[in-house]
Amino acid sequence: MTKITESPSLYRHLEQKSTAEILTDINTEDKTVPFAVEKVIPDLIPLIDVIVEKLKAGGRLFYIGAGTSGRLGIVDASECPPTFGVPFDMVIGLIAGGDGAIRKAVEFAEDDTEQAWKDLLEYDINTKDVLVGIAASGSTPYVLHGLKKAREHRIVTGSISCNPNAPVSKYADFPIEVITGPEYVTGSTRMKAGTAQKLILNMISTATMIRLGRVLDNKMVDMQLTNHKLVDRGVLQVAERTGLDYEAAKRLLMEQGSVRKAIERYYRM
Repeated sequence: MTKITESPSLYRHLEQKSTAEILTDINTEDKTVPFAVEKVIPDLIPLIDVIVEKLKAGGRLFYIGAGTSGRLGIVDASECPPTFGVPFDMVIGLIAGGDGAIRKAVEFAEDDTEQAWKDLLEYDINTKDVLVGIAASGSTPYVLHGLKKAREHRIVTGSISCNPNAPVSKYADFPIEVITGPEYVTGSTRMKAGTAQKLILNMISTATMIRLGRVLDNKMVDMQLTNHKLVDRGVLQVAERTGLDYEAAKRLLMEQGSVRKAIERYYRM
């Protein structure tokens, strides 16, 4: 049975189209993705709730995937510390083939049925943690068997796939199946499927961090001050919250190291 993600594109003879036609067609297809994601929000809620519960108790969130799916998981995980000020090992992304596969495809890495669990064991994954497998096809062996082993060890599992009744869903306590349909270039799941996965990962990590108290009002008060742009953003937040002028707010921010600490310090003065 043909997977929807592998079904023929709705568009023909792409090589004969102008640049404008290609871009318009791609944009037309991309517009359908948020509506597909909207349909799975009810499925996302319990997954995020359990992630929040586990992280509050000292657990971690793991993502595993191959190819584009693995890279998207790594991107989401790597952005949590600078954005929300959490420890670098609270959210961990793993890709089939190891870190080298982030930049260059590793042949047949996704077909390895043993490596995912070996990779996870290097981080001492346990029942305090949550594992989310990401696979557009829903049948990637690296992801599927990683989830299977995790469930055997009573670790909470979730999955993100883009086909109905995906095999990975069988090994996920919280399966997410976002049906994005055929790709503009047949089978190129880095396109709509990848966009859907990115949106869902944004929702998982952002909602989780908000629920963990890492956002105040609508501001990133725990962000790391790693460049001038972020320092300036932090200064403006401190100034807005305290009424201090820019220079005084900057001094306080640099002394305390974070927006949250600067604001708390101001109100203790």
